[in-house]
Amino acid sequence: MKRIFLYSLASWLVFAAGAAAANPMVGLKTTKGEIVLELFADKAPKTVESFLENVREGFYDGTMFHRVVQDFMVQGGGFGADGRLKPTGKQLQNEANNGLKNVRGTVAMARKGDPHSASVQFYINLVDNKFLDHKAESPRGWGYAVFGEVHAGMDVVDAIAAVSVRRTSLSEAQPLENVLIERAWVVEPPS
Repeated sequence: MKRIFLYSLASWLVFAAGAAAANPMVGLKTTKGEIVLELFADKAPKTVESFLENVREGFYDGTMFHRVVQDFMVQGGGFGADGRLKPTGKQLQNEANNGLKNVRGTVAMARKGDPHSASVQFYINLVDNKFLDHKAESPRGWGYAVFGEVHAGMDVVDAIAAVSVRRTSLSEAQPLENVLIERAWVVEPPS
């Protein structure tokens, strides 16, 4: 009996230590299923902090994946279900020089031409997209900041990637029927 208790206590301590050091996780309930993202706060602290703040404030609830390009990526987080651009907050300092690569299943910040123009839109890589990686701290070399990866639900991401698309004022590849993030939440570790 004593051995079982010590083993259980040791297991609990190992779990508790691991949970305290674990990366933040975010759940996305989409119209195609659920996705869980693991965020790398040690590699992209400002990006992860901003993303988590947006999740906690409910910013991503009801937003659409407005750009779905097969064999490339799915992008969302900036437009409501009505197709209107949501007001965004501050622009982020680009953290693409963190060593993380745009490979299948990673999550990165979308941005405009200015390397430091990302704010709320993000994308999930469907394939390895080496050309999006950081190469140099110059306007053409900054790349796109990877800040997480799909922990669970890559099959859902692939289902999103398989939808039919059309060219619209929002995107060259907007889904014919809205694919929504119905709800986003921070996944709390088990107590």
